[in-house]
Amino acid sequence: MPCPECQSNTASAAGATDAATKEGGRCAACAPAAPVSPPQPPAPTWAGLRSPIGLSRAAAALLWTVVAADVCALVASVNMWRLTRAMAEGDVTAFGEQDAALADGMMLGASVFQRLAFLATAVLFIIWFFRVRKNAGVFAPDLMTRGPGWAIGAWFIPIANLWIPRGVAAEVWTASRPDAYAPDRSQPRTPLNLWWTVWVVTLVFGRYASRIYDRAETAEEIRHAAGLAAVSCLLDIVAAVLAVLFVRRLTAMQHAKALRGPHSANDPATV
Repeated sequence: MPCPECQSNTASAAGATDAATKEGGRCAACAPAAPVSPPQPPAPTWAGLRSPIGLSRAAAALLWTVVAADVCALVASVNMWRLTRAMAEGDVTAFGEQDAALADGMMLGASVFQRLAFLATAVLFIIWFFRVRKNAGVFAPDLMTRGPGWAIGAWFIPIANLWIPRGVAAEVWTASRPDAYAPDRSQPRTPLNLWWTVWVVTLVFGRYASRIYDRAETAEEIRHAAGLAAVSCLLDIVAAVLAVLFVRRLTAMQHAKALRGPHSANDPATV
């Protein structure tokens, strides 16, 4: 069978069979090439994500250690308040030298316990905070107004550390929501706002109470300072519990978003 295009002889059986399979009976040379599908782009991925779950569990465990240290300090403060009240009232039968020495030792020991627990917790919390900030930069980089380094450095800037870390945390929270671009009311930052408010109050009040205690000399002044220290311990306990809730909630949000993947229909950045 001759090819209708080039009129070449394809009369052999093999050639005829082959030509019959071509479009319009054309020979292999004249038949149009089969269309080639364009290469498909690789599926989008969230490269660079690292799970914050392990760090969050460790940070939460240390936060509970802070709570334990605060409880010890609370007991020591109440004991000191009770002792100095008896001293101020002139009730010498209610205490002795050993009681006074024990009260001082309890206050000192509780203070050391608090400082060590706070230091260890702060280090691990900041590492976790840096991890979730890096993940947020993968989820929604256009929503981040500060680089990842601010998740560490902001805590060490005097005075400014009372609001800059909260701003970083707010952006991380927004980027970690199922729909990072939805209105804020869709998933309000209530855990963050509660924790940060109580933490700032605790920080300021705790420093004030510590200065009053260091300056106290008379029994009445020590009693007053011990009362302030007890209130500071209670505030710190509340702040630590709220911090645990914040850490767990934000970690769960990032974990759930990572499992959904960048194809999530709720995230315009990945559509």
